Amino acid sequence: MAPRMQWPRLLLLPFLAILLTLSGSQGDVNKLLLDQLNQVGLVNLLDQATRQNVPQDQSLFDFIIVGSGAAGSSLAARLSENPQWTVALIEAGGVENIAHLTPVMAGYLQQTSSNWGYKSVPQKLSCHGMNNNECALPRGKVMGGTSSINYMIYNRGNRRDYDGWAAAGNPGWSYQDVLPYFLRSENAQLQGLEQSPYHNRSGPLSVEYVRFRSKLVDAFVEAAVESGLPRTDYNGESQFGVSYVQATTQNGRRHSAYSAYLRPIRDLRSNLHIFTFARVTRVLIDEATKSAYGVEFNHRNKAYSFRARKEVILSAGTFNSPQLLMLSGIGPEDNLKAIGVPLVQALPVGRRMFDHMCHFGPTIVTNTTGQTTFTSRVTPTEVLSYLLAGNPATRLSSIGGVEALAFLNLERSDLPKDWPDIELIMVSGSLASDEGTGLNLGANFRPQIYNKMYRDLATAQQDHFTMLVMQFHPKSVGRLWLKDRNPLGWPKLDPKYFIAEEDVEYLLDGIKASLRIIEMPAMQKIGASLLKRRVPGCEKFEFASDDYWRCSIRTLSYTLHHQVATCRMGPASDPTAVVDHQLKVHGMRRLRVVDTSVIPVPPTAHTNAAAFMIGEKAADMIRSEWS
Repeated sequence: MAPRMQWPRLLLLPFLAILLTLSGSQGDVNKLLLDQLNQVGLVNLLDQATRQNVPQDQSLFDFIIVGSGAAGSSLAARLSENPQWTVALIEAGGVENIAHLTPVMAGYLQQTSSNWGYKSVPQKLSCHGMNNNECALPRGKVMGGTSSINYMIYNRGNRRDYDGWAAAGNPGWSYQDVLPYFLRSENAQLQGLEQSPYHNRSGPLSVEYVRFRSKLVDAFVEAAVESGLPRTDYNGESQFGVSYVQATTQNGRRHSAYSAYLRPIRDLRSNLHIFTFARVTRVLIDEATKSAYGVEFNHRNKAYSFRARKEVILSAGTFNSPQLLMLSGIGPEDNLKAIGVPLVQALPVGRRMFDHMCHFGPTIVTNTTGQTTFTSRVTPTEVLSYLLAGNPATRLSSIGGVEALAFLNLERSDLPKDWPDIELIMVSGSLASDEGTGLNLGANFRPQIYNKMYRDLATAQQDHFTMLVMQFHPKSVGRLWLKDRNPLGWPKLDPKYFIAEEDVEYLLDGIKASLRIIEMPAMQKIGASLLKRRVPGCEKFEFASDDYWRCSIRTLSYTLHHQVATCRMGPASDPTAVVDHQLKVHGMRRLRVVDTSVIPVPPTAHTNAAAFMIGEKAADMIRSEWS
């Protein structure tokens, strides 16, 4: 094993050479970096050469899992603990490289082949600042799924979320029921919380405070406390308050589902068979018994099929799991009829889709120097310290600039005070941080957004930070459907952001709350003030007025990776439900969905943590049934 452990450091060398150029770079060099990241294939070439797991048509496994995101990876790892069971894990993408493991690079990954690259249909009420009004909807296409390209924020959600799931007819999903699965997955390295009953230090997934901290975040946390928010462990007794961010990193490196669950065991378990660059096209179903018995997939332009003795489990994510169900004849009768797919089971697949919408801002300028995350500020010394010496506290360990979270309950809310409406995500940067390359392009912003609002910040290297204002409980409901039966095409995605006007008002109140924090003494000590750059398209409104912010909300609409409910969990009596409380597809046998598409309503969370919990809990349910 020792020689193999040297590969990661050897593979750092090309990446190191690129990063060393950044100390004197601007946008042109960042574009070169982006191009290089998109072409990094050495890791996958080595993986394919050293692990020649070529599919054999008609192979038989006990369990077939489609998708290696947080839920799929944790499920595969747990089921393969039984040496008598064979598990096939099928992933459309390849394996991670050093770019994935370097947290500060998160913004660039959305422009690589590790992202499916989904975009919404043009939105009428939101995303006016995006090209063609299309919101970017990033999803991971790589071992580890979205946990390998996201911003690594670890936020489990609120106990009331899960109690609500149980009360809606899903026994076994209350907070008391799911907390043990959060704990089972977690290996917490959180200073000051070593004795907390809400954290575990022996699970596979590393959770730690981000070691790199700017002076900006210290001022933000202090100011939030001055404004009346308590310091909190938002994964503990109460979410309400402010905290430095907890992240799925290990010693300053991304700790994805693949890194945590699969890499340590992949070469040790002969019963776990992992197939990369394999695109599942449909579930094989015996229509007479409505039983799933396998899958069809493409690998290197050749069609294969696998058979399952026990179950087929879809863990392909909020977009791909419903797509596969519909391609297999399970979904809305009208949609399947329109695209010529024979109906096997009529279910409301994709008829509901919720998401957390953010406002990208306000952006705040300060009188500090050297504190904002600019990729051009990364020095050769930092790169060497991070990559070769393993220093977890350099700028490269910053999770895309995210440093703190604040949880607020608004006056207009009818929720209990400990059930937040809004999250403020404090980021020590903006679209200026990478000179308008990675994040700007990945989020599909129109060029004039960067040029008019952020370019001057990049040119001057002006210290600043941004507060993303995110609504936890939107009323707007979107949907997903298929335009044709091509299994290699995209589903149509219409989030319908802000179709409920109330959602705009919640974000407006969140912006006002963020600006009150900026007025606090700790913020004034660093000269914090609102960036006075008008949002393109909102010039007719008085700057910083309510109508100006409403316009800005519809323009700088920014979504994360939190889409849920396309395969909604609920009892058979629920006309919106696709799976039951055991995650079995209603009306079907030997077929489950195990990923965040089953989450019935938007949680007070970033969904990555919940995905790990769902995988862990599903493993126990499956083991109980088949043992």
